[in-house]
Amino acid sequence: MKIAVLKATEDARGAVTPDSLKKLQGLGADIAIEKGAGKQAGFSSDAYTAAGAKVGDAAEVLSGADVVLVA
Repeated sequence: MKIAVLKATEDARGAVTPDSLKKLQGLGADIAIEKGAGKQAGFSSDAYTAAGAKVGDAAEVLSGADVVLVA
């Protein structure tokens, strides 16, 4: 299952943190994060990449997604 996480426009909370991302991956999910999605919550795109997510633009992230999260 692919989970796409998009940037929020008005909410400073992130839909997924690097720690929660690892838990979702442990359940078998592939995670794709829109570049800058965690910025307002204090998480860099590099932090998500280090946690194992694929980071890209909205079109890349949404391609083939089974679930879409937005905070």
